[in-house]
Amino acid sequence: MQYRRFGKTNLYLSIFSLGTMRYLTNSENVQKTIEKALSLGINHLETARGYGDSEIYLGKAIKTGLSVPRHQLYITTKIPPTPDADTMGRYIDESLNRLNLDYLDCLGIHGLNTWQHLEWIQAKNGCMQAIQEAVNDGRVRHIGFSTHASLDIILAAINTEFFEFINLHYYYFFQHNAPIIQLATEKDMGIFIISPADKGGKLYNPPETLKELCYPFTPLDLNYRFLLSDNRITTLSIGPGKPEELVISPELFEHENELTEAEIAIFEKLENQQNNLLLTDKCSQCYACLPCPENIHIPEVLRLRNLAVAYNMTDYGEYRYGMFENAGHWFPGMKANRCTECGDCLPKCPENLDIPALLKDTHEQLQGKAGRRLWG
Repeated sequence: MQYRRFGKTNLYLSIFSLGTMRYLTNSENVQKTIEKALSLGINHLETARGYGDSEIYLGKAIKTGLSVPRHQLYITTKIPPTPDADTMGRYIDESLNRLNLDYLDCLGIHGLNTWQHLEWIQAKNGCMQAIQEAVNDGRVRHIGFSTHASLDIILAAINTEFFEFINLHYYYFFQHNAPIIQLATEKDMGIFIISPADKGGKLYNPPETLKELCYPFTPLDLNYRFLLSDNRITTLSIGPGKPEELVISPELFEHENELTEAEIAIFEKLENQQNNLLLTDKCSQCYACLPCPENIHIPEVLRLRNLAVAYNMTDYGEYRYGMFENAGHWFPGMKANRCTECGDCLPKCPENLDIPALLKDTHEQLQGKAGRRLWG
């Protein structure tokens, strides 16, 4: 296992962190999964108030006793933003109680996703008051946030100077947040990449097309290498449901930073595949088409179309597309069939895409309905 400095926290975290959202079966499974992670050299365990009974299960494992002493482990939990200090203070104490801990190494505000959340953070008697009190009395050591927000909100949150780390969505197949990586680095923040296996493309179960394009690497390992080759990134979450799923390829540690020539060649092949199959229908993710009058997240819809056309990542596309209108501020935007063909987006697009037609096509494909497909 390799370890990297987590920004200004000055903690040295393993480059993989154990996420605990999926192991909620029983205490024995949790204990075994954690011990497997520790045996691999993972020293960072991450949970959240919102992950069902995850904090309780982790707390039982801590109370039972782990093979690694507490002072050699780093434990993070996440708590949603609150409009007032009292609620946040109560949540912090409840999480510490459930986790059987006297202090948290890291506390992340879970889902700083809207401008209103940012207002709560900056309010005089808002949740940061309670967090700062917890830092002052030793219950919390370091503060950060996780986010599914738009680029402008995340940049604004970083510029408050309140935070020492960020939990971020950023992958080979989603590079729109690259400016966040740069700004967080300039602020000396630790960078924790969220769910590179699942949100990064359901890469634990890739389509044959993608597997063939990535050979002799697996799509998942290639995404890990894309991320780990960037030494600004500290750690990646890995979220097994049971010990047997916790597998980390030794090859990932052979080259600590720069991509190899073979890896670069595969990424070039993937890019060529998109260009050759999408041709003039490729959305380059410039986001110039926003805002949409119907609140359709046009770039994200067309990103899913890009992946479905180029790599047959339809399963992933259906999974993510199905979240529109169903996940609130965690995945904002309306489905593509809300398009009224008003034409507002057309003059904004530097690539002159027929956006209404592509939106309709994507909806038909990712909803699983029969219909004409521009790539079929």
